[in-house]
Amino acid sequence: MKFNTLLKRETRKPNTVNLAGGQAHAQSDKLELVSIMLTSFLADKFYSSGNETAKRITELVNRIPDKRFVAKAALYARREAGMRSVSHLVAGELAHSVKGQDWTKRFFDRVVYRADDVLEILAYCMAVYGKPLPNALKKGLGQALTRFDGYQLAKYRRDSAEVKMVDAVNLVHPPHTEAIAQLVAGKLAPAETWEAKLTQAGQAAESEKDKAVKKAHVWAELISKRKIGYFALLRNLRNILEQAPELVDEVVKLLVDEKLIQRSLVMPFRFRTAIDALEDADLPRRNRQKVVRALSKAVDLSLANVPVFDGRTLVAMDCSGSMLGKPMKIGSLFASVLYKANDADLMLFSGDARYMTLNSDDATLSLAQRIEDKAEWSGTNFHAIFQRANQAYDRIVILSDMQAWMGHWTPKEQFDRYVGKVGKRPRIYSFDLAGYGTLQFPEKDVYTLAGFNDKTMETMRFLEEDKSALLREIDRISL
Repeated sequence: MKFNTLLKRETRKPNTVNLAGGQAHAQSDKLELVSIMLTSFLADKFYSSGNETAKRITELVNRIPDKRFVAKAALYARREAGMRSVSHLVAGELAHSVKGQDWTKRFFDRVVYRADDVLEILAYCMAVYGKPLPNALKKGLGQALTRFDGYQLAKYRRDSAEVKMVDAVNLVHPPHTEAIAQLVAGKLAPAETWEAKLTQAGQAAESEKDKAVKKAHVWAELISKRKIGYFALLRNLRNILEQAPELVDEVVKLLVDEKLIQRSLVMPFRFRTAIDALEDADLPRRNRQKVVRALSKAVDLSLANVPVFDGRTLVAMDCSGSMLGKPMKIGSLFASVLYKANDADLMLFSGDARYMTLNSDDATLSLAQRIEDKAEWSGTNFHAIFQRANQAYDRIVILSDMQAWMGHWTPKEQFDRYVGKVGKRPRIYSFDLAGYGTLQFPEKDVYTLAGFNDKTMETMRFLEEDKSALLREIDRISL
């Protein structure tokens, strides 16, 4: 929870400076908003803090006159890309800034994907703008609450939060349902969540040995009856395999269940995080190998729409110091799946650039780890990509946080020299993996995307024909 703790400019010349002090191109307001929303978890990053990011989102929401587009971007971020806190913030800002529009009630209803989204949106609105709450907000959130059954309302009851589920009901006055009536009357039974079951098992144990037995029994019940969500399964892999190693085969089945993966909206880099958590665990080698293979397959299933391009592709992966952490985990995974699916070369760039050859038959996660292991973590030199590229490509996919500073100038001159040398102008796909809001190419000359999920892959399929595909895809959402 993020808020419950609180009560086209188009130009060919560089026209801004990025956070690393290098020359850059500003994005259009719409593209910058989308870039931030699809990459930001409102947590601290190398060059900015969560609060600064939230401030920038607020500025963009208020500056963009097309509020329907802003609302559609929030729906896309929440329902397609699984981004929570940024969608809560944007919903709260729209509640404050948009009055008397017939689409707002529908938006506030649809932006709620999980019951506690209602609590976070309300908490943000009251913390930032206080009461009274706008009627459209109350009606939309109220309608959203009617979609949830007793288990879901109880699971996100949040009795210790500033805005509890019962507070939300009293604030928005939703239409009557039996589950809501039981919640208000205090008759809603506690949700039998996996967290509660494990806690109860620990409390009932008479010894450490007995606790281990009881927790193993709980894990067995949760997994056999599929009462644990996919994201929770990833987060608890180490605990499950340590406490109930006999469940490894059942765990593997769940990990590669395509329907579970699709419903979870789990971010692909979460699989890398799961692998990292297993590294220090005291697990039998055979069990560890089974799970790693399953996670690798799950990555491929979560990225089922990897585009297979005609012609030659260069994947250029930023390995500079500011890419440490989540941007590198996302980028190296993306580079790996593109490399495996296409007739592609891989280049790592930092202070300089160099080609790297990988075995495309290796597991996706293994390739991603090799890329990360080879990172130099020095400066960011976009010029080097085009200085070192030694053949013609149909497209160049650049994976970076866009915080170039070496050479100061943007790489357009080096790009033009490269084109003259090889006699072919490639398409440039520029992925801003951190959402800092600047580009290294003029927006009209590059296919700009942000974030990394299965929807990204789908978008790439038609980008070569439609440069504004991401914005168009969002604009097509109905309200």
